[in-house]
Amino acid sequence: MSDPLPTRQIATKTLTKVPEIIVIFWVLKLLTTGMGESMSDFLGQQSVPLAAVIGIFGLWFALWLQMRQREYRAPIYWFAVMMVAIFGTMAADGIHDGASIPYAVTTPVFACVVAAIFFVWYRSEGTLSIHSITTRRREGFYWAAVLGTFALGTAAGDLTAISLKIGFFDSVLLFAAIIAVPAIGWWRFNMNPILAFWFAYVVTRPLGASFADWFSKPPKQSGLGLGDGPVSAIALVVFIALVAYVAVTKLDVQGERHVAAPHPPLHPHPSLHHPHPHPHPHPHPHPHPHPILEAELD
Repeated sequence: MSDPLPTRQIATKTLTKVPEIIVIFWVLKLLTTGMGESMSDFLGQQSVPLAAVIGIFGLWFALWLQMRQREYRAPIYWFAVMMVAIFGTMAADGIHDGASIPYAVTTPVFACVVAAIFFVWYRSEGTLSIHSITTRRREGFYWAAVLGTFALGTAAGDLTAISLKIGFFDSVLLFAAIIAVPAIGWWRFNMNPILAFWFAYVVTRPLGASFADWFSKPPKQSGLGLGDGPVSAIALVVFIALVAYVAVTKLDVQGERHVAAPHPPLHPHPSLHHPHPHPHPHPHPHPHPHPILEAELD
């Protein structure tokens, strides 16, 4: 037998730890941003020490659970995103309220932190594509970036709505217009998809938070006055229902075209090509080496 084994028998599939980027991903992302804002505010109104314990322990437990998984599991992944949203909101608000640092300062500071995370991530891995999240180190960079974007988005949303006195609903319109830039750029103008994704990902935070604040905050603060508790509860019910849906249907599990496989050996074991003691008198040429399945976002 002189032909090499098929590639599918040589390369074993490495499973990704994040979902496919489809419409329901963005719906869930917006829900988590809104919940993070309203739940953080609600917990802080009840007890600041209790809120800190829930935020810190919840974040640690959620990320510990997520990092132990071998593949993407919707309930665990989205639980981690929810806790990152809550903790990120607490961190941004805590720095502003506790240290009396204005949002005009914390917003650019968080922007620099996020930029630094992306810089180190790219220098280390050569890509920022979430379709390449197949190793623990890349997953660590990914969650650091997610946490940074939540803190940045919280500060940016409060900067426009409160510091600049634009109001919550007008902030919704502002960030909806901003998020249309990467969406249209990717759709119509061939914008780099990785840049478009992270651009939109950052902006979903102030967009979702502004929605939540508009519903929950009192009219004197340009809100509808529904309260942080009821808004949190409604968002949580919808969130659980959607996560259960994607968990059952597996609608957002990444397809094989995004799954990375180890590079096949450049020189397979000789027995794969020459099982007999004497070489084949007319060896078959192999002009096409085994394909290497890339994890990059096209």
